Amino acid sequence: MNQAIGPQVAGVPSEYHAEFAVGEHSARHLRRILRLYLIGAGLAGVSDAAELALTEVVANVVRHVPGRRCRICFLLKPGGVRVEVADECPRLPVRGGGDGLEEEGGRGMVIVDAVTERWGVDVCPGGLGKTVWFECGEGG
Repeated sequence: MNQAIGPQVAGVPSEYHAEFAVGEHSARHLRRILRLYLIGAGLAGVSDAAELALTEVVANVVRHVPGRRCRICFLLKPGGVRVEVADECPRLPVRGGGDGLEEEGGRGMVIVDAVTERWGVDVCPGGLGKTVWFECGEGG
């Protein structure tokens, strides 16, 4: 289900929500949706960083979430965007710290950390899932 709600900024709703079952090539389509949303809101300058971070978060859903289902939300904020990706898997993303090529995971969240102003994880009550979010702004 796709849904755009809230007051409009430059003719673009301030919130966009959608539910997806994602696959290996879904990140490409979701990047395009995000880019068009940001361009329409006059925020093309944050698009590259936001798209890269979205790719990494969606890749985690593809790799680690049974059924690969997630809810995505884009929220416009002054001079930027907050992107939220929620799923029902209790497994939390790991931010890898090493540079060794032998590390199995965690590099995606290092990328998210590098290209966003901030990011985090909100755990659902009872541990029945989480929302991974990040924010990108024109100044960062």
